[in-house]
Amino acid sequence: MMIREIPKPEISLAFTIADIHKIREWDYERLRDATPEERRADTERRAENTRRTINELRRAGTVRVGF
Repeated sequence: MMIREIPKPEISLAFTIADIHKIREWDYERLRDATPEERRADTERRAENTRRTINELRRAGTVRVGF
């Protein structure tokens, strides 16, 4: 199996509930035929990208993100 390459949905600047539904549908379609190992690897890769982005924003002083 494999992860499908599907274009990301267009998200409005207001970020509405409809946008959340679009994202969920997109993610479902991408991972529909993926194996559990592929899903896990995709989640880990995306989480690392998010951590990297947050750290870059912190270093730039653009945004404060606290836990």
